[in-house]
Amino acid sequence: MKTRFLGNSGVRVSELCFGAMTFGGKGYWTGIGQVQQKEADDIVAMAIDGGVNFFDTADVYSEGRSEEILGKALGDRRKDIILATKVRGRTGSGPNDVGLSRKHVLDSCNGSLKRLGTDYIDLY
Repeated sequence: MKTRFLGNSGVRVSELCFGAMTFGGKGYWTGIGQVQQKEADDIVAMAIDGGVNFFDTADVYSEGRSEEILGKALGDRRKDIILATKVRGRTGSGPNDVGLSRKHVLDSCNGSLKRLGTDYIDLY
């Protein structure tokens, strides 16, 4: 797998980024994909074995379920990959549950870390 620098971070990522939007199949995302844990485990393992080290998800995909499934699928291999997720999308019904306010960004990051089963964040 060919790699490229991620911006000017010095971090090298695979040219292919694995998107986990189809994981979970909950709420709005039901029609997009319903990949559950066992299938995700197999697909993620194949991607990593094929040289993919860059994965993408979002806190809004299947109401956070995509991040949970991806975190479990990565397991101990989490340290070997670069993980991207997103903020800004609506995560609740409150007035501060959407957007790019400091509060929403931090709440989203903390929620994503919890769902992904990791206790650290690297800001590249």
